[in-house]
Amino acid sequence: MRSFRTLILFLSFAIPATSTFLRAQSTPEAQAIRAVLDKQVVDWNRGDLESFATGYKNSPEILFMGSKISRGYAQMLDTYRNGYSTKEKMGTLSFTALEVQPLDDHFATVTGNFHLERTAAGGGNADGYFLLVVEKTPAGWKIVRDATTVPPKKAVQ
Repeated sequence: MRSFRTLILFLSFAIPATSTFLRAQSTPEAQAIRAVLDKQVVDWNRGDLESFATGYKNSPEILFMGSKISRGYAQMLDTYRNGYSTKEKMGTLSFTALEVQPLDDHFATVTGNFHLERTAAGGGNADGYFLLVVEKTPAGWKIVRDATTVPPKKAVQ
């Protein structure tokens, strides 16, 4: 009987939290944010870094944290250009496990996983995860902070 009460207590907290999370994923704001990321995938897979970068706010104040820290739109775009100078190095991008969490009417966070499908000559496949902060601007939702992490490759034993 005690474990049944514990289960009921757990569910009384878990179900509302899950319901709130699911509602947050289907709001017009979340859908608009996902549309920005969907467009980035299409632009990337076309090999168009200039269009891909329009998902970021064109501001000297944005911050990109990858293998190094880039500040400002121009430096972020240069980092992408240097790291992905050919279509082969760019590969095919996909995002999975996207979660949008509104913070208020003008800011939200997005977490997810990325996968780059590439040939060995292009650098091999790459996987990782990211945390974005997006801002609602007059031009739509734009990324203002990007913390992208690529876990270290496991040693072959």
